[in-house]
Amino acid sequence: MSRPGQGVMVPVNGLGFPPQNVARVVVWEWLNEHSRWRPYTATVCHHIENVLKEDARGSVVLGQVDAQLVPYIIDLQSMHQFRQDTGTMRPVRRNFYDPSSAPGKGIVWEWENDGGAWTAYDMDICITIQNAYEKQHPWLDLSSLGFCYLIYFNSMSQMNRQTRRRRRLRRRLDLAYPLTVGSIPKSQSWPVGASSGQPCSCQQCLLVNSTRAASNAILASQRRKAPPGAPPHPPPGGLPGTLPVRPSANLAGGALWAAPTVGPTEPAPPPRAPPRSPSALGSAPTAGQNNLNRPGPQRTTSVSARASIPPGVPALPVKNLNGTGPVHPALAGMTGILLCAAGLPVCLTRAPKPILHPPPVSKSDVKPVPGVPGVCRKTKKKHLKKSKNPEDVVRRYMQKVKNPPDEDCTICMERLVTASGYEGVLRHKGVRPELVGRLGRCGHMYHLLCLVAMYSNGNKDGSLQCPTCKAIYGEKTGTQPPGKMEFHLIPHSLPGFADTQTIRIVYDIPTGIQGPEHPNPGKKFTARGFPRHCYLPNNEKGRKVLRLLITAWERRLIFTIGTSNTTGESDTVVWNEIHHKTEFGSNLTGHGYPDASYLDNVLAELTAQGVSEAPAKA
Repeated sequence: MSRPGQGVMVPVNGLGFPPQNVARVVVWEWLNEHSRWRPYTATVCHHIENVLKEDARGSVVLGQVDAQLVPYIIDLQSMHQFRQDTGTMRPVRRNFYDPSSAPGKGIVWEWENDGGAWTAYDMDICITIQNAYEKQHPWLDLSSLGFCYLIYFNSMSQMNRQTRRRRRLRRRLDLAYPLTVGSIPKSQSWPVGASSGQPCSCQQCLLVNSTRAASNAILASQRRKAPPGAPPHPPPGGLPGTLPVRPSANLAGGALWAAPTVGPTEPAPPPRAPPRSPSALGSAPTAGQNNLNRPGPQRTTSVSARASIPPGVPALPVKNLNGTGPVHPALAGMTGILLCAAGLPVCLTRAPKPILHPPPVSKSDVKPVPGVPGVCRKTKKKHLKKSKNPEDVVRRYMQKVKNPPDEDCTICMERLVTASGYEGVLRHKGVRPELVGRLGRCGHMYHLLCLVAMYSNGNKDGSLQCPTCKAIYGEKTGTQPPGKMEFHLIPHSLPGFADTQTIRIVYDIPTGIQGPEHPNPGKKFTARGFPRHCYLPNNEKGRKVLRLLITAWERRLIFTIGTSNTTGESDTVVWNEIHHKTEFGSNLTGHGYPDASYLDNVLAELTAQGVSEAPAKA
């Protein structure tokens, strides 16, 4: 249909928090691995609100209303979503929107991904698109929200401004999100590291998180310091290609702003939003572009820009201090941001490059690792065995309890003396919903039906992991694609191990086709950055870690297929929660040496995967 009117470039504005004693729509959201808040469906949000009214410190079993969310539980006291079969925890929050907005009307905007499935936009993007649609704008530019996409309502499509690639989008009606009235608190969330209740303590994560918080705070303060005479909208013929800055989810080492690309072939957008105050930087910057929910549309690449220094103002050099750890470069970077926020020009020296590889080594100098037979391990494509009956697997590790105690089953959160919360959701022959069993080694008790549901949503490899203490029953295996692992000694020392030779591990996995155990069976997967080189000191503990890594490799636990946290690419080979040191002669990325706690940390990660010294085979 024809939609008259002018296109729109949306301003960057926070939704804020509503005044007290007003009606607002409640949307529960979870934080994905790309630091984007993803909304739960309206049905799930209604379920969470109902539980919240009964017990504000209780737990919400999401599988009771959505069969695809069977393994997930939300703990309302800590505001975290917990996946029972993997132990992964993610922050959640309770957010509020105007009742007249898209979630209040039950309107959902979605884009079509590469697999042909429909993915909902983030809620703030959805609301923005709906507002433009209701005002009958023919198109919508999402650049000022940090995304390099144009939405065309006439063709119901989304176009990437850089690649010109188009995707279909659609608008559908769904259940309206729940409404609440009264004093509304601010949203809260407590981000944590994956697979644990504590923030990740590796040096790389500490660097990224601390720098991200500082940069976002500074950029927010700069927006509040807009010149009093600045016009609310750019005049015709104003500075082209300038955008307000949106805090980035990541602070990269390059420029914080990206240069715009040439406009679309469809109706040309109006002039951009006004640039930031020139007092903050010598020249008008352009906005950094963020990604939508990955996998899917691509992120705009950053283009470095140099700010001109006003005459008469001395440049303040901020050097990257010498040192092997990442704290010094982080301090230099944050100092530069603070000086920039104060309106002072900053001259950052070139950051030192990480030393990823050792000096060249001749073949005659490469030796086998003492005490570890061979120099190579190969894994082939997994041959699927006859599917194991989930009931048989669960009964193998459990003892029937005739008189269970009157306490909660921590999977469904129902009392053990009552029927399982999955009664009516999951039906399984021979498993009555009131049956209760005790795990043999740790003694924790659950409904048998709950454990069957948990096992059915996992890798179904014949192993079982206690959702309470994480004890593993049986031999846990993963979904690593076929490949080769090589290991040998080289005559060079790692920082912090001056008198010790180095164990070099080389992983090599080729591209291939996903199997039935992978996210998208039959679809091609990529393998970027292979062969990957990793390093261990050749001492007693280093050799122990190597033996256990070989066992983890043979069990297909080192890598998996998923979405890259670095590039956002989906259907690609990624690390699987066992940290490796890929930086040989420095520690600028946090994945190098010296790191006094690394060997102990990786041993703990291997133990969490069920790989310990007792059953390890070299």
